[in-house]
Amino acid sequence: MSDVTQILTAISGGDRQATADLFPLVYDELRRLAAHHLAVESAGQTLQPTALVHEAYVRLVGTGHDEKWDGRVHFFAAAAMAMRHILIDSARKKKRKKHGGGLKREAFDLDKIAEPQIADDLLALDEALTVLAKIEPQIAELVNLRYFGGLTIKEAAAALKIGSRTADSYWAYARAWLLARIRSQDNTST
Repeated sequence: MSDVTQILTAISGGDRQATADLFPLVYDELRRLAAHHLAVESAGQTLQPTALVHEAYVRLVGTGHDEKWDGRVHFFAAAAMAMRHILIDSARKKKRKKHGGGLKREAFDLDKIAEPQIADDLLALDEALTVLAKIEPQIAELVNLRYFGGLTIKEAAAALKIGSRTADSYWAYARAWLLARIRSQDNTST
């Protein structure tokens, strides 16, 4: 059993010191995961990888949290989901009129080409993924593990306790389904 798995077991047992012991062991991997998520965000993103890691960690093992971790992969999958929710909340907040609504800060540069609306893309993905979760929960979980968790097909298959070939077919199906769903949302909103 790895150190991370042992500490997660201790946390599940109520050991508060284990929470402090876990952070240094998982910080680098959580930071890499956060940097991956933020790399696709627009240049004006105010959330930094360190802040995303800390907020996700507090959501995962903060006071009053009674999660029973089923090993390292389960913990990182939950971390990925926590980061997803934080980023979705941030995207929704940016869309509110109180925070500028649909307005973007533009630098005075005549040659600048408009950047894609990453917040809109993330919200569209979240909406489509929510619908997929109602229809095919295991396939939606695979997407969460792969896209938000940064897991490989093999790691995600192990976390879901399915074969790699099944995970491959689920991944192909999910990508096609999500793309079609997002495109249909775009067509109905224009």
